Amino acid sequence: MRDIPWRKSSFSGNGVNNECLELAAANGAIHLRESEAPGTAIRTAPRPLAAFIRAAKAGQLDHVIG
Repeated sequence: MRDIPWRKSSFSGNGVNNECLELAAANGAIHLRESEAPGTAIRTAPRPLAAFIRAAKAGQLDHVIG
């Protein structure tokens, strides 16, 4: 996973405590990882990721747990 080109938002900065979600496109999949734990990543396809992002933007995932 370290040999694929990971990208993160330019808004996240480069200093200490600027962890963020990183993305990479490789082998027909989208890979996601947390920058503070780069050894763990998940993989998805473009369509399911796009559906997740649309649902999050629309507030469909805004639920109180607890």
